Amino acid sequence: MTLWVGIGLLSLAVWLYLLAARGGYWLARERDDGVLASPSRWPAVVAVVPARNEADVIARSIGSLLAQDYAGPLRVVLVDDGSSDGTAAVAKAVEGQRRLDVLAGAALPAGWTGKLWALEQGVRHAAAAGEAVDYLLLTDADIGHASDNVSRLVARAERDGRVQVSLMAELSCVSAAERFLIPAFVYFFQMLYPFAWVARHDHKVAAAAGGCTLVRRDALERAGGIAAIRSEIIDDCALARRLKAEGPIWLGLTRRAVSLRPYGGFLKIGGMISRSAYAQLGYSPLALAGTVAAMGLVYLAPPMLALLGEGPARWLGLCAWLVMAVTFQPMLRFYRRSPLWGLALPAIGAAYTVFTVQSAIDFWRGRGGLWKGRVQAMAGDA
Repeated sequence: MTLWVGIGLLSLAVWLYLLAARGGYWLARERDDGVLASPSRWPAVVAVVPARNEADVIARSIGSLLAQDYAGPLRVVLVDDGSSDGTAAVAKAVEGQRRLDVLAGAALPAGWTGKLWALEQGVRHAAAAGEAVDYLLLTDADIGHASDNVSRLVARAERDGRVQVSLMAELSCVSAAERFLIPAFVYFFQMLYPFAWVARHDHKVAAAAGGCTLVRRDALERAGGIAAIRSEIIDDCALARRLKAEGPIWLGLTRRAVSLRPYGGFLKIGGMISRSAYAQLGYSPLALAGTVAAMGLVYLAPPMLALLGEGPARWLGLCAWLVMAVTFQPMLRFYRRSPLWGLALPAIGAAYTVFTVQSAIDFWRGRGGLWKGRVQAMAGDA
């Protein structure tokens, strides 16, 4: 009995810490809402879009960028990374293409991930065009943008003097698997990288969402450019760490940038998560073992104690489970899900634990970071 009480106390203590002292991550307060004053001058922006086999969504994505109501100079550079489905041709047919450059990507060099090599080529092209470039909008080919998104990104960067402003796009949350896994994906990301800490210049935590991130060109150059992170699997956070050394950054939730493609079923979403989970742990077996143990203590112990325990252990488990469910509520509201999903967080945490272990297995089998036919994290690189 003493052992179970101790486990209950420890689990509850962790959740009270997360509730009260983890940067208020669970409140989901960092959003791109509110009024932003227009800057005195609208700087020049180039949007760089890496694309590989995105024909089903590229017209909507590129179209949303070309339809921006941005008052300053805005160009779009699409880098076609060896697509076999006619992505480039679909993009060229989008109305407003006079402001669109479509590049055929060069062969992938050793030591680069596909997305980062495409971004590097797009950034080089923007610089070589001979026109002013103050900001680069690095955005994925499956992201749609509200017509005022670029204006608001620039206004925030200019108002606060930030070298990077990034938005966590609203992800697809329609299918049963998406409803089960996607809100928690953002919730866990906020737990790892509390957005309030990201925005503080005096805090070391740095993160970004690679689907939609605006960066100052000069700060990117000082940080070593895209080449400085060329082999990173979690490239958005790697870039954020380098840029935060150059100036303040910001990351928030949004409905102005949305994912255009459904994530599909349970296994497909699991594969998306597994692609980078072991990289998050530094490819360390010891960190993996510690993570699995911690997930058991934090997510599985509370409901197990609440349902199977007795006396104080049961009450401690119930309290920890309740706090857990409470912290999930703001994210559930953002994704318009029932608050009862909060009680399912232990099961969701168990699923993410399985995906993390699968990520390590894929890495050990030489298939780490598999994305669109490319293995991007090889066992020999650890």
